[in-house]
Amino acid sequence: MPRPPVLPPDDVTAALAALPLWSGDPAGIERRLELPSFRAAVDAVGAIGDIAEEMDHHPDLDLRWRTLRVAVVTHSAGGVTELDLELARRVDALFPG
Repeated sequence: MPRPPVLPPDDVTAALAALPLWSGDPAGIERRLELPSFRAAVDAVGAIGDIAEEMDHHPDLDLRWRTLRVAVVTHSAGGVTELDLELARRVDALFPG
């Protein structure tokens, strides 16, 4: 399967404007989720893991007590691609903020 193309910086900026819970740049985007408990944060890891497996596109997850950092970049392409934006949208659908 060919890797998706890296998005131009202006496209990443425009996409981040439509994803206000996310920050980043063409090298990668991220979001922090503040959950009500450690158990809820662990459950969030599982839910995001299900999305990642379905998409075959896996974020970096960093769990610290009730805070979960979700970072996405298409490593094989060397930057942010449409896959990253789709994963971000799906995370936002699960955790609207």
